[in-house]
Amino acid sequence: MAELSMNKVVKRYGATQVVHGVDLDIKDGEFCVFVGPSGCGKSTLLRMIAGLEETSEGRMTIGPKDVTHFDPAERGVAMVFQTYALYPHMTVRENMSFGLKISGEDKTVIKEKVDKAGQILKLADYMDRKPKALSGGQRQRVAIGRAIVRQPDVFLFDEPLSNLDAELRVEMRVEIARLHKQLGATMIYVTHDQVEAMTMADKIVVLRAGRIEQVGAPVELYENPDNLFVAGFIGSPRMNFFDGEVIELGFHQVMVTVPRLGNVVVPVAVQSELRLGQPVTLGLRPEHFDPKGDVKVTLPIDVHENLGGVSYVYSNSDEADLPIIVELRGQRPPVGSDLEIGLNPEFALLFDPQSEERIR
Repeated sequence: MAELSMNKVVKRYGATQVVHGVDLDIKDGEFCVFVGPSGCGKSTLLRMIAGLEETSEGRMTIGPKDVTHFDPAERGVAMVFQTYALYPHMTVRENMSFGLKISGEDKTVIKEKVDKAGQILKLADYMDRKPKALSGGQRQRVAIGRAIVRQPDVFLFDEPLSNLDAELRVEMRVEIARLHKQLGATMIYVTHDQVEAMTMADKIVVLRAGRIEQVGAPVELYENPDNLFVAGFIGSPRMNFFDGEVIELGFHQVMVTVPRLGNVVVPVAVQSELRLGQPVTLGLRPEHFDPKGDVKVTLPIDVHENLGGVSYVYSNSDEADLPIIVELRGQRPPVGSDLEIGLNPEFALLFDPQSEERIR
């Protein structure tokens, strides 16, 4: 296995630049997830690592090798795609061994590697089946097995679960996480699903418009977002955002009034120097509404999603702004009623509405 480093990496298609000077280091054995909305450049960046897209500028290394302009076969990477890309006329064993046969590997070595991959992926009982006789999850495991037998320095996954149903997605998330732990391999995984990113990653890279917005561990990005985009993208359901105004200054604290919450005043801890009357955006996650919270608000309930142990209520969904989302446990207020609840100011975050940067 090997570490991967990108230094000021750029990708252009003619005059159009789609990846803008990316700097990133991925440690040996790390599970790194690229996440972001459609068109943010995450798959393009992955294909550049694989050598399927040419790097226009910058430098890329895998271990000690500068692979910036290497062909894909020379890079020591293996890629698992969104589509399984299996040969329908071949068995599981033949699909997994095909690349090794083409490269002239010894038959005994091929059998040993394929058998081992089959055991790791729980495919030993299916080695003589063809893809049409497998479930979607089993087919994806075959595709992963084809990558494992190559023993690459870096595994690349391009939205490998997007064609699976919800139950299989959860099952395969667990399988891939287990595989990473078992192999200790360097893995780079692309997804638009931030739940996959949060549950699988050692490190998350949040991308927008071909630029890195923030890099960090899942919990770090969830609790300490650098800007409005990261705060709104990481977390499900999304964070609530409210327009506010600074009405009082204190020692490492400001008082913010929030018109959409009935002009309640929320004390927020900050180190930055703000001014009276300064407009701010206040962020609060759904779980940080709390019946025991110090700041009390009343919200009309428009929609109630009951998920069993937890439920979500949506308020003011008919307004131009996004609805307010509140997480509840043990409460099931009816739609049309008013929810009286508190909020925890210690979890409130402030952002500059102009620059969208976090105010710390």
